[in-house]
Amino acid sequence: MTLEARPEVVTPREQAGAVGTVDQPRKGRWIDVWDPEDTAFWAEKGRRVAQRNLWPSIFAEFLGFSVWQLWSIVVVSLPAAGFAYTTDQMFWLVALPSLVGATLRLPYTFAVPRFGGRNWTIVSALLLLIPTIGLAFFVSRPDTPFWLMALVAATAGVGGGNFASSMTNISFFYPERDKGFALGLNAAGGNLGVAVVQLLVPIVIVAGAGLTLNRAGLIWLPLIALAAILAWRVMDNLSAATSSFRASIAAAKRPHTWVISFLYIGTFGSFIGFSAAFPLLIKTTFPEIAGVQLAFLGALVGSVARPFGGKLSDAVGGAKVTVCAFVVMGLGILAAVVSLNAGSFPGFLVSFLFLFVASGAGNGSTYRMIPAVFRQTTRDLDGGTDLVRAKREAAACIGIASAIGAYGGFLVPRGFAMSSGHFGSLVPALYCFCAFYVVCLGVTYFCYLRRGGPLSGERV
Repeated sequence: MTLEARPEVVTPREQAGAVGTVDQPRKGRWIDVWDPEDTAFWAEKGRRVAQRNLWPSIFAEFLGFSVWQLWSIVVVSLPAAGFAYTTDQMFWLVALPSLVGATLRLPYTFAVPRFGGRNWTIVSALLLLIPTIGLAFFVSRPDTPFWLMALVAATAGVGGGNFASSMTNISFFYPERDKGFALGLNAAGGNLGVAVVQLLVPIVIVAGAGLTLNRAGLIWLPLIALAAILAWRVMDNLSAATSSFRASIAAAKRPHTWVISFLYIGTFGSFIGFSAAFPLLIKTTFPEIAGVQLAFLGALVGSVARPFGGKLSDAVGGAKVTVCAFVVMGLGILAAVVSLNAGSFPGFLVSFLFLFVASGAGNGSTYRMIPAVFRQTTRDLDGGTDLVRAKREAAACIGIASAIGAYGGFLVPRGFAMSSGHFGSLVPALYCFCAFYVVCLGVTYFCYLRRGGPLSGERV
């Protein structure tokens, strides 16, 4: 099987799910044969093409996450730049991009089958120019009213939408046996953008004399242009990347979609929420310690852990890894409470690093559960697995779960803000998070691991 042109005839194999080749009248690079489950096809052509599309996707998603979390580190420098915003207002600037990004993830999911993965990667990369240019303009004007600055911060949410479209696109390129690691690697590259922005921006804005905060936006402009060019020159559109509205409605009717979405709030929602809040938490809780420069470590270790969570899930099952992740996250929360009560910054930092590692691994394991669950629960008229429908509904579930989970990026910073405002301490919020992880652990066990459960005999 090759990637060459063929007649318009649709074969029985194509009707079963493998899409045939044809020189289509559409503009752009379209591949119309794609069957990665065929081992011969995968060895001959598939792996090379999939890898060719994976790396530009990772780079574009990396920039998306970087822009999405720009405000997590910029807000720390706003007082020094002359802005008189309250702590609660700065937490709003941190939380709003996550709120918008989560909301955009559903339409971004549908953009891939509508426009093509390559085409949408180009568009979504160029959209990052809006928040970066807006930030560069307004952070140089300390008289900017809060409502306007909040609007500028909200536009950074377009970077959060990139995740859903990128993951949906890449999920179609890889076979089931390699999907966990590929999706984990793709997501980790994006997650790494959070660590890089929190490491790089504090260095760039003080390079030379004084504080030049507008550089926090300007430094990304050439990289955004490069991402769009790479997508245009290297990536492909897949005709097989179909995720119809009907498939999304079908996925939305499945209880497992909402169970996994709930769990994803606990894993990815925690990762992105803690990433967004961590620099400001350090600044407000330990103001006498120059620890903000270390905030990037959280997102870094969480990003690195994500593909390993996916890889381990390929071997032992995503549900088992997810349960372990929630156990470690609960212990990390309790350790953070002890450290706060003791006034220990090293203890606080190490506790959060454990949280980041566990949430990162949990991101990969929860995502790995999606194709496995749908493969085991989607049946055809003869009682066998309907692989075509399972893949389409799993792709739709990816979009739904990524959107719902990303709302954790809004809830976590707002939780810390309310806890600090009402109780003068982060401890009540941390206890609430710990209780939530206990619930997530129980849900994972009951739905996917308990003896006698409907999926207990499967390696979900």
